[in-house]
Formats: sequence, C-alpha cells, structure tokens
Amino acid sequence: MLDQHPGTRKVKAGAEALPFADGSFDAAMAIMTVHHWPDLHRGLAELRRVARKQVVFTWDPTHRPELWLLEEYLPEIREMDHARFTPVTEVADALDAHTVTPFPIPHDFTDGFQCAYWRRPECSLDPAIRQASSTFAQLPPSVVEPAIARLRADVASGTWHRRHADLLDRQSMDYGYRLLIAGT
Repeated sequence: MLDQHPGTRKVKAGAEALPFADGSFDAAMAIMTVHHWPDLHRGLAELRRVARKQVVFTWDPTHRPELWLLEEYLPEIREMDHARFTPVTEVADALDAHTVTPFPIPHDFTDGFQCAYWRRPECSLDPAIRQASSTFAQLPPSVVEPAIARLRADVASGTWHRRHADLLDRQSMDYGYRLLIAGT
C-alpha cells in the first residue's frame, strides 16, 4: 500500500508506535485497519497522542444482517473476520469516542471493499476485485474457488437474484460499518 501512495513523503510505522510528536496533527484517521493492529488499545492511544481529533472507520462483527457472501458462499470469511474484528462498542470505549455513526453502503459504492458489492454479485466474480480484498487474499484458492463457482452458477441461473430480490430496489444497506469520532 505504501508503494501505491502517490505522495512524496511516506512514513512506515506501526500504529502502536507512531513516529510523531505529541499533538502533531489536527486529526488522525484509521480506515478499515484497526483489526490488523497487534495491540488495538496502544494503537488508539497513539492516535489520541498525536492528534486532537481521531476518526476510526471499522466494522462491527456483532451487527446483523451480514453480507450474503458470508452467509451463503464463504462462511470462512465470517470466521476470520469475527476472530479479528473487535466489536464497535469496545473500540468506541477504548477510543473514548463521543460519536458513533452508522455508515450505510450505497448500492453503487465505488470503494472496492467487500461489502461494496452487496447488490452487484457479479463483481465478486472478478479476480481483480477479489485480489484487492484482504479477506479473499488470506483464504486459500481451495476455499475461494468452489465458493466463487457456486456464486457464478447462481448469478447465471438467476438464483442469486431471486433469492435477494429484496436487495435489488434498495439504495443502501447497513452491514455494520461505523464511523467513530473522538477528541475535540
């Protein structure tokens, strides 16, 4: 990811030991990353140390409903995500967040994370889209390929669209993504 960043100043560091002085920034943001941190509490403390305001975008594993992809095709993703994501209430407490805002995903969301395609199952058939997802990248092909073959067959036969007809007219879905805000 660092190599993809177009900026001229790049800093490589762990969330738990940011190489910046206290109060260096007006705001610090962590987007879909806290579940990768070895020590969530230390990382959040570092955000508070280096910035007056902190914003964290994360997912709540306790939220229902879950994405159909997890329920019907790849429960292995559910198992992996439930093991590594901390419930939003715990993240909010650790961050001392004063605001927790739901982030419903629009049906035409252009950010390529997993839930962005909740109404467009054919996107999950694209290997390039799957490669951009850390969850797909961490599963072996022996798990992913049969699941994608089932999805491909369900999309081609119209089974997916019949099963999820209720989604096709929705403009957005709340799958448990939350924006947490702390500080002043």
